[in-house]
Amino acid sequence: MALKVAKRGMVPPFIVMDVMRAANAREAAGEDVLHLEVGQPGTGAPQGVVDAIAALVGKQPLGYTDAFGIPQLRIRIAEHYQDAYGVHVDMDRVVVTTGSSGAFVLSFLAAFDPGDRVALASPGYPAYRNILTALGIDVVELSVGPETNFQPTPDIIAGCGQIDGLIVASPSNPTGTMMTRRDLEAVVEFCSERGIRLVSDEIYHGITYDTAAETALAFTEDAIIINSFSKYFSMTGWRLGWMIVPPDLLRAVECLAQNLFISPPAISQYAGAAAFDCGDELRANVARYRDNRDLLLAELPKAGFDKLASADGAFYIYAEVSALTNDSSEFCRRMLSETGIAATPGTDFDPGRGHRYVRFSFAGETATMAEAAARLRRWRAAVT
Repeated sequence: MALKVAKRGMVPPFIVMDVMRAANAREAAGEDVLHLEVGQPGTGAPQGVVDAIAALVGKQPLGYTDAFGIPQLRIRIAEHYQDAYGVHVDMDRVVVTTGSSGAFVLSFLAAFDPGDRVALASPGYPAYRNILTALGIDVVELSVGPETNFQPTPDIIAGCGQIDGLIVASPSNPTGTMMTRRDLEAVVEFCSERGIRLVSDEIYHGITYDTAAETALAFTEDAIIINSFSKYFSMTGWRLGWMIVPPDLLRAVECLAQNLFISPPAISQYAGAAAFDCGDELRANVARYRDNRDLLLAELPKAGFDKLASADGAFYIYAEVSALTNDSSEFCRRMLSETGIAATPGTDFDPGRGHRYVRFSFAGETATMAEAAARLRRWRAAVT
């Protein structure tokens, strides 16, 4: 007799990881790859983090910490909100997590019950949809496009009927677009008036090019704020994130964190505390992302990729490729095979319309972006 397999695990794959596996297999076979698929900084942790951890290892036991994290890191995170946004955050509301992924699991479990309806923008980060689905929470897709800068508005949200929660991301993945301060405030007010729990994904804050990102905390204490050390702080493998939790959810989040994770990785927490002292190096990373962005925005249209999202922040360019293909998955497979360029099909981010889009990540070296642009021009010239 076959044994049962739970339905909650039958969620779609994270397609970008499949693309990365194919790209790595190509590299292992001795062929070159230009990695524009994964949203991962091309640099490692800042030198100040490396130095701090080198001084720590072997001199401290690094056992379990409080479920909410070590006090010195929680204090630094609270201070960050005052420094970066002029917003006071009580250290008691800061919850350190095992990456932003751990924060999403905790927030969804604490705020929503099975059968609740949670809305999110499409295109959007696929793990929102897949984690919610695994937890038995109904996902409501908000189809957004260039007319609203790929961001949800109160009118779009109102059109989906009664919902219990809303996830917003500014800057967003995969489009890199941002909400203005006024637009974010309007969405916060919409949620407050209707009793909708807002989850604000702010993991790309710090990586912006014309206007600084605004936190939802500027307008409400009721939202769940999620951030991470993976993007701006270049610490993806350290698996460290944080939440700012509304007072009414603190105990629920604490009990869940104790049981699901015990505590975040201790060594990563000490590393995170040191990361806030590495501003010069981190700003230099953003300057490189800006150069990469400007290069691709200028060069991609020359290769036929002429419908691009605004890329206000993060390190992605979301390109409509409907004039080139109606199957972005096959298009990306051919791109990797014929040019060595790895990119992510839009179906990862938008199940309904993603076959017409491709995401390019420009988190790597500028020379890599220049070479990718040159190869794409030659490739497109050869097939047209």
